[in-house]
Amino acid sequence: MSYSLIFTIAFAAALVAGLLVKFWLATRQVRHVAQHRGTVPAAFAQTITLAAHQKAADYTIAKARFGLVEMAWGAALLLGWTLLGGLDVLNKLLLAWIGGGMAQQLALLAAFAAIGGLLELPFTLWQTFRLEERFGFNKMTWKLWLADTLKSTLLGAAIGLPIAALILWLMGAAGQLWWLWSWGAWMGFNLLLMLIYPTFIAPLFNKFKPLDDPTLKERVTALMKRCGFAAKGLFVMDGSTRSAHANAYFTGFGASKRVVFYDTLLRQLNAGEVEAVLAHELGHFKHRHIVKRLVAMFALSLAGFALLGWVSTQVWFYTGLGVQPNMTAPNSALALLLFMIAVPVFGFFVAPLPARLSRKHEFEADAYAVAQTSGADLSAALLKLYQDNASTLTPDPVFVKFYYSHPPASERLARMTAA
Repeated sequence: MSYSLIFTIAFAAALVAGLLVKFWLATRQVRHVAQHRGTVPAAFAQTITLAAHQKAADYTIAKARFGLVEMAWGAALLLGWTLLGGLDVLNKLLLAWIGGGMAQQLALLAAFAAIGGLLELPFTLWQTFRLEERFGFNKMTWKLWLADTLKSTLLGAAIGLPIAALILWLMGAAGQLWWLWSWGAWMGFNLLLMLIYPTFIAPLFNKFKPLDDPTLKERVTALMKRCGFAAKGLFVMDGSTRSAHANAYFTGFGASKRVVFYDTLLRQLNAGEVEAVLAHELGHFKHRHIVKRLVAMFALSLAGFALLGWVSTQVWFYTGLGVQPNMTAPNSALALLLFMIAVPVFGFFVAPLPARLSRKHEFEADAYAVAQTSGADLSAALLKLYQDNASTLTPDPVFVKFYYSHPPASERLARMTAA
């Protein structure tokens, strides 16, 4: 049996197995949430109404069922691009039209992204304007959606094509260790994005204004000083123009770090609760979770580039995924696309590991917030956010272990109570 056939079988088996596991997990989630829809869990009976609990259950079930359809479509697209020959046909068409060289490789990357985006567009629109709107979360107009889509497309081309061109050039010009040079370029690019995102990219999509509540500003500033955190500024973002979901986050890198509150968050929480939510985010900073995740990203991406450097020289890697490698033109763009297609298929089965680590980090950040602020305020804030975001209080335990990056409300509140 040839290596090509073995890889084809392995890829198809991983795709089917992943699809079956995802379907099993989604049906477990739907069934578990539906079974507990009629009664608010005892721990929340005094704070969450039955109507809010049922809305969260219905929202969770609707998202899970929509996800099943989206998942099946995504698997069909993967098969279409690979084993059914879609990417091979696209590559040959562009070779015949443009010829070999950098222009053809960039055109292949751009065409793949554009076609993929168009094929997934109905699901994006349905989720935004039907599912999210049905539950009162969507605040985006068609005009705003079109503007965001246009800006995202132009920004993606302006940022993505130059870094893609650099990596493609390195793949052809930097010798056997091109993958190491490409990894360095990719990491530098990501760090640069972290630096410029708050001041140059984010304002293209949202409006940011300085936090002008003097009482809240004083509390937040005092908290950051106690925690040893320096930020360039405190800002409020007009998240309500797109969604009713609430959030707060840190963004930036080094001297460009800033704290951003969604306006929806400030409307839903009082000053003490906002301070507690921010203390949770500062807990991630204090425990160096961001640095640890960056280091992990650096290490994984290095391993990924090294693996790409090897498989890009193997004919079976191309033919096993339904593509005939070019004989008289570079295969760098083909290798990049096939690698980006194949890695998530095989990587799905280790997804519970980073999810588990993320939940551990959330518990640590909660503990830090309770030590720095009022545990009662953090508990109240979390309950409000769970309720306002329609997050189910009764998720399936197996689904949680596989997917959840944040612990369920019951586990978080139990830990805080014990602390």
